[in-house]
Amino acid sequence: MSWEGKLNKIDDNRWEIPMDESIGMKTNAVIYATEDMISQIRSDNAPMQAANVACLPGIVGSSMAMPDIHWGYGFPIGGVAAVDENTGSISPGGIGFDINCGVRLIKTDLTLEDIGNRKNALIDELYKNVPSGLGSKGLTKVGYKELDEILTNGSEWAVENGYGWEKDLEVTEERGHMEDADCTLVSDKSKKRGLPQLGSLGSGNHFLEMDLVENVFDEQTADVYGLKQGTIAITVHCGSRGCGHQIATDYLQEMERYVKKNSVSLPDRQLACAPLDSKLGDEYYKAMCCGANYAWANRQMITHWVRESFENILGDSAESMGMDVVYDVAHNIAKKERHDIDRHHEDVLVHRKGATRAFAPGRSEITLKYRDVGQPVIIPGDMSVGTYVLAGRRGSMEQTFGSSCHGAGRKMSRKSAIDSLTIEGVMREMQSKDIYLRNGSTEGVLEEAPDAYKDVDQVIKVVCDAGLTAKVAKLTPLGVIKG
Repeated sequence: MSWEGKLNKIDDNRWEIPMDESIGMKTNAVIYATEDMISQIRSDNAPMQAANVACLPGIVGSSMAMPDIHWGYGFPIGGVAAVDENTGSISPGGIGFDINCGVRLIKTDLTLEDIGNRKNALIDELYKNVPSGLGSKGLTKVGYKELDEILTNGSEWAVENGYGWEKDLEVTEERGHMEDADCTLVSDKSKKRGLPQLGSLGSGNHFLEMDLVENVFDEQTADVYGLKQGTIAITVHCGSRGCGHQIATDYLQEMERYVKKNSVSLPDRQLACAPLDSKLGDEYYKAMCCGANYAWANRQMITHWVRESFENILGDSAESMGMDVVYDVAHNIAKKERHDIDRHHEDVLVHRKGATRAFAPGRSEITLKYRDVGQPVIIPGDMSVGTYVLAGRRGSMEQTFGSSCHGAGRKMSRKSAIDSLTIEGVMREMQSKDIYLRNGSTEGVLEEAPDAYKDVDQVIKVVCDAGLTAKVAKLTPLGVIKG
């Protein structure tokens, strides 16, 4: 189904669905895209979801969608919406089932010359040490007591238990620990699903990638981030695994009952929500924080095994190879933040569903190390083109509650990719670019084939031209691990 409703051009990078387009809209919806992208965006009907989000109780500002917009559950993927902290509602569909799916970037001081002919050996070692694939299980066995500590303390638990360095926390969003987490609000089923999976990538669009910092666009900011042209970096993309998925499932069922019992008017049952100041809304938010903490601990543990893998193959210490975390960002999460709305400060809850926080220089939430240059924003493209590192800019604070895109965004459904693409074709494309691919399944590679995704260069151009972010560096893949 294609979106045939109103989509009015605001400027070269923004399109508006006006409030009068659908009954129940409390505000307008704004989609970030160029004219060349609009026909594809219309094709999967995702603009309808952006309009539906504008009906959310207590929404403030516009319902927004980034240029990587595509069809999601309730919210479009790429969706951003802020609600008033006192009168607004929280919606699990605005966060996603993979709570705190996010990206971590690890730099090194190594060059291609330093690794020589050991590129494939490094990827093989990473593949061995970082479990991936559907239902993959982590290498570390934890009990329920430890899991409660992980849900409560996130990356801090991981570092305290030997998985990484204290300074990793300084460059992790929220220091890898959302303080409102309450593990008593996470079901036994969620914990049971999370227990064996800690420290694993999972499947779907999750990946571990070894990259080359091929281009630096802003040398001053790149230097602050520790990125140097010609050096090796590692990108990790994963989330809260079955634990987060079950948290979302449990509370969606509760909220569907709440909406029905209280006759809350919504255009789509997948937007099920509850007032943030209600018992149910508060409990979901605190459980979501637990899911976020699990994901940060997960990426922290993977960081530890990445460092060990490099040590095993190259025979040097991670410290001497300069294997520092550049940054770790969430792109499926809701955050309590203060933003300027109509020229006054307002406390809001910002839903980011397939969208990355992109705070401009000066915000106190940015680690002091990066506060003068802006928050790092890590945006992966498809597995054949690599990742962009951007920096948050003032336009994001003025337009999008400090938000930007999260990736290239799909242009083909997973089923369409499997039906229309071949594994031989994908492998030929990867080999032609000298990218070494390790994968757990043929189906997973087809679902995540480069042709299934939009052109990340176009997506990045939109968010930069709109003033939300600025380009810092481009990373090109040398090897990719897919579940």
